[in-house]
Amino acid sequence: MSQYQEIAKYLVSAEEERREVPKVTVNIKPDLSVEEAYLVQQEIVNRKLSEGRRIVGPKMGLTSFAKMKQMGIEEPIYGYVFDYMLIENGGKIRLSDLIHPKVEAEIAFVIGEDIEGPGITGAQVLAKTEYVLPALEIIDSRFENFQFTLPDVIADNASTSRVVLGTSLTKPDQFELDLVGATLTINGEIKELGAGAAVLGHPAHSVAMLANMLARKGEKVRKGDVILTGGITAAVKLNLGDVVSGKLDGFGEVSFTVTD
Repeated sequence: MSQYQEIAKYLVSAEEERREVPKVTVNIKPDLSVEEAYLVQQEIVNRKLSEGRRIVGPKMGLTSFAKMKQMGIEEPIYGYVFDYMLIENGGKIRLSDLIHPKVEAEIAFVIGEDIEGPGITGAQVLAKTEYVLPALEIIDSRFENFQFTLPDVIADNASTSRVVLGTSLTKPDQFELDLVGATLTINGEIKELGAGAAVLGHPAHSVAMLANMLARKGEKVRKGDVILTGGITAAVKLNLGDVVSGKLDGFGEVSFTVTD
């Protein structure tokens, strides 16, 4: 077993056993690079696919300019959403299935045609997007205290854990997606607000950047992919009994309840 496979096993075990673990860069490989971290992530993907899991689509993370500056990076990161992570709109998320989850509101893109980089622009993405829809992403780092370096979080499949997709599908040209406002409400109280421009200036730029990043390893954004473009709002910690709602202006609402 390669070291990348060993790290992948370490992180998948933490996810499956719902326990936080020390960072990879603390006790396994202090010099883990971003490139190596993506190799670890690929081993996680391989493990899940071999177990019969299906990829719903890639997701983007660290897509706010402020967050990128804070992390000292020039581009976001990506991970993968699998079928077992999907929760139906209005459904329930079990706190006992996760470690220390947080929720954020996002815009998801349903891709109508393959998008192959490099050199992809936001305009090209919009032309090849079939629908956009509201989404709530539940991120759940496997690392202690939700703290990590950039290579750690990439290796950990970008903290991906659960996703709730809205049921209202909208054509991407019906709205100025950078101007769409989002409200994240928990137990009837507004916790976070944001606008589409929080995601790299426009959510389509996020998908374009994803296509260009995937092109480096000979891959592409595929027709049928459902892509989470990144948090419009900051992430809020979830607690037992929370009733969570995300509203995107003109897009409708997406919600779930936290049970034990």
